[in-house]
Amino acid sequence: MEHTGEMTMKDIAREMGVSVATVSRALKDSPSISRERREKIQQFAREHNYIPNAIAEQLRNSRKSPPKVIGVIMPEFVHYYFATVLAGIEKVASDRGYMILIASSNESQQREIDICRAFYKNKVCGIIASQAKGTVDYGHFVALDKQKLPLVFFDRICPAINASRVVVDDYMGTFKAVSHLIESGCKRIVFYGTAPNLEIAINRFNGYKDALYKHGLTLDETLVKECDTREEAERITPELLELKDRPDAFFAVNDETAIGVLYTVKNRGLKIPEEVSICGFTNSTYAISCDPQLTSVEQNGYEIGSEAAEILIDMVEGSIPRDRATKRIVKTNLIVRETTR
Repeated sequence: MEHTGEMTMKDIAREMGVSVATVSRALKDSPSISRERREKIQQFAREHNYIPNAIAEQLRNSRKSPPKVIGVIMPEFVHYYFATVLAGIEKVASDRGYMILIASSNESQQREIDICRAFYKNKVCGIIASQAKGTVDYGHFVALDKQKLPLVFFDRICPAINASRVVVDDYMGTFKAVSHLIESGCKRIVFYGTAPNLEIAINRFNGYKDALYKHGLTLDETLVKECDTREEAERITPELLELKDRPDAFFAVNDETAIGVLYTVKNRGLKIPEEVSICGFTNSTYAISCDPQLTSVEQNGYEIGSEAAEILIDMVEGSIPRDRATKRIVKTNLIVRETTR
């Protein structure tokens, strides 16, 4: 038999000249199939490395009981914050008897659209998602909402629908961090933000701007940059450090970007924090593995994931109405370390 890819029950049925239902019963050792036929089908399955798909089985049985599979869309897997959110989702889902299907959009709108279609086609009971940076058209999420599929967004929410969401207090987290920089003596503070179409970008920028105004400083647009990766920080920061009126502090949208600033400042021979202060956002493992250790805003990813999963499952099970958007805000904490005065 020539076969590429993963063996399915349909493949076995075709080769054995029986129905898929017969294969299914034989693999479950059902007495409704003769012992001889059961053994032949089981032997064929073993010889061709058939592996039962537990999730597919659960979806096939969804007519008997609601499927207990949650789709999770992450912008990326390697980011510390998203990994901690996923850990929170997985723990709650497991405790409440649900499985999760995880996919990464890789920050691509088209990939996000494809994932939404695949999840809907495979009858997940609900979706937890953080929007890709590249998403500017929200039709795929609007379509899911119209189909009454439970949706919960975290971190990067979809502005086109009034869906349930769990976010951190981005505005206050940034406001407190920038206020800390100003109160320690900094006056020229760079803001490194993320894609401007994201609500977290707006909230964090507003927190930065209001902290400046509250402390009597004026906003300098030349110090506001879209920069949310270490690579971008290492490319952009040297130009800012060469300004005649050099910045004396940097607030970065995440810790990786802040580490890029730290690396560049140290390479220029400037002292941290005496000459340049640096603050990140996430409080990841990066924050304590660098030298000097990074001041950062604790984002509480595990709590966000836990809350998102609880809300979604409550919607699926009916204890929260599906047409009512539940919104929860998780507080941030400023963790002061060695990169600020």
